[in-house]
Amino acid sequence: MTVNRMILNETSYFGKGAINEVTREINKRGFKNILVVTDKELVKIGLTKKVTQLFDQEKIAYNVFDGIVPNPSIEDVQAGVAFAKESKADCLIAIGGGSPIDTAKAIGIIITNPEFEDVISLEGVADTKKPALPILAIPTTSGTAAEVTINYVITDKKNNRKFVCVDPHDIPVVSFVDSDMMMGMPKSLCAATGMDAMTHAIEGFVTPGAWEMSDMLHLKAIEIIGSSLRGSVNGNQDNREKMALAQYLAGMGFSNVGLGLVHGMAHPLSAWYDVPHGVACASLLPTVMAFNKEYTGEKYREIAKVLGINGAETMLLDEVRDRAVEAIQKLSTDVGIPSTISELGVRKEDLPAIAKDALNDVCTPGNPREVTIEEIISLYESLL
Repeated sequence: MTVNRMILNETSYFGKGAINEVTREINKRGFKNILVVTDKELVKIGLTKKVTQLFDQEKIAYNVFDGIVPNPSIEDVQAGVAFAKESKADCLIAIGGGSPIDTAKAIGIIITNPEFEDVISLEGVADTKKPALPILAIPTTSGTAAEVTINYVITDKKNNRKFVCVDPHDIPVVSFVDSDMMMGMPKSLCAATGMDAMTHAIEGFVTPGAWEMSDMLHLKAIEIIGSSLRGSVNGNQDNREKMALAQYLAGMGFSNVGLGLVHGMAHPLSAWYDVPHGVACASLLPTVMAFNKEYTGEKYREIAKVLGINGAETMLLDEVRDRAVEAIQKLSTDVGIPSTISELGVRKEDLPAIAKDALNDVCTPGNPREVTIEEIISLYESLL
C-alpha cells in the first residue's frame, strides 16, 4: 500500500486586503523583532512599505534586508543570515516572488540549524532537526507558490548551477495571498510567473507520485490558469485574484508530489544565463509535454477538458494529447513567452554541459518518462 503525505501551511489568508491580518498574526504569536526579507525593486516601488506601514502603526519593531536578487546565491543567503543574527530577529517576513521567499527559507533554516551554514549542504533532502525561524510569507507574484511549498532553490555561482532544497521544516507558518500586492507586476513578469504556475500544475499532475488529492489541486489550478492568465497579464485584478489562488493550489500539490523534466531543464538555464525561472519553464513546457505524451495515460485528456477543448471527452487519445500540447503552446505565445531558447541567450556549444546539469537535477527523476542525456540535448536543440 502506498502512503501519501501532504504538508501544507498552518494558516493562509486570501483576497484583497489579506495583508491587513499580518499584524494580528505577529501579535498573536508574540513576535517582537521582525526582519523583512525583500528586494530593492519592491522597496523602490512602495510594495514593501504597504506592509511596513502596518508595523509602524502597531509600533512593531522591524529591520529590512533588501539584498535579494533574482536567482539568489549562496552568498546572498549567508549575507541574510548575518543580517538576521545582527538584528536579533525572532521572525522573518518574506515579501516578494520566489527569490525573497526562497532566501528567507534558507535564512530561517540556518538560523535554527547552524550546522548548515555553508548552505550547499542543504541541497536535496537535508536532515535538519529544527523548524526554521518562523516565516510569514507575502507573495507579490502569481506563480512560484513559494509561500506554501517545502522547496526552495539556491544558485551555486562557483559551479554555475542551481540546487533544490526540500525540507518540511522550511514551510512558512502563515501566508497572505493578496492580489493588491500583485498588481505591480509588469506584463512580462506576470506572464512568466503565471506560466511557471501552469508548469507546476502540469508536471505535478503527470508525475508518477501524483494521487487523487494532488490531482484535484492540479486540475483546478490548470483550469483557472487557462481561463485567467491572459486577463491577468493585461492587468485585470479579478484575473490576478484568480491567478493568486491558482498558483497556490498548484503549490499545495507539487510541493508534496514533485515536478519533472521541465524544471530539471529550466534550472540550468537560470544558472548559466540568469534567465528568469518562469520564462525558462514556459519556453520548455510545450516541448517537454510533447516528449512525455505517450507516458501519461489519460491525463492529457483531463487537461484538455479543463482547458475547455471541444470534444476532448471523445477524441482519440493521440489527438487529444496533441490538442492539449497545442493549447499550452498557444497560451504561452499569447502572453509573450519567447518561442526559442536562443532568445534567452542559450548557446549550442554549452548544451552538453547544461544537459548534464539537467539530467542530475533533483526534479528530473519525477518525469513520467525516463530520459537520457542525449534526449535532453536533442530537446534543447529543438528549441534553439
